[in-house]
Amino acid sequence: MDTLRTVLEVLSAFVLPALIVGFPLYGLLKKVPVYEEFVEGAKDGFKVAVTIIPYLVAILFAIGMFRASGAMDFMVEGLRPMLSWIGVPPEVLPMMVIRPLTGSGSAAIVLDMINQFGEDSILVKMVATMFGSTETTFYVIAVYFGAVNIKKTRHAVPAGLIADVVAMLLSVFVVRWLFA
Repeated sequence: MDTLRTVLEVLSAFVLPALIVGFPLYGLLKKVPVYEEFVEGAKDGFKVAVTIIPYLVAILFAIGMFRASGAMDFMVEGLRPMLSWIGVPPEVLPMMVIRPLTGSGSAAIVLDMINQFGEDSILVKMVATMFGSTETTFYVIAVYFGAVNIKKTRHAVPAGLIADVVAMLLSVFVVRWLFA
């Protein structure tokens, strides 16, 4: 087991340099003008970033208003009895509410919980697992669908929210199963 760990550590030190050197070399071997293609891709990326900025501002403003108005606290208190009944600790409710909205807001919740409960707390393990296993559904819909002018999201929002809820509940139950 120690030999495997040592081999993986040595290999992992070379993965990123191999990718950084490997892709341009592969492009050169295939006679692709690597630098020109890179610059063209960077231009396209900049155009996408400029297109996305209004949607980013709108979603961040809405999240700020939601938290500042006290609506999140009201919502958390409203959901507390139901989630306590199914075994979800009330302390993880802010993560369950904020994660579908924003990545940076949910990262701040993880940091707050680390400061409040310590990094080895089962609650922190639950919210960290939620952070890694869920998506910022509304953010993705607002920014990426908005950037390409998709108005009808069809099943994207319900599917994303169902996946988020399942992942959050499983995060609680699996962490409790593994660490309690």
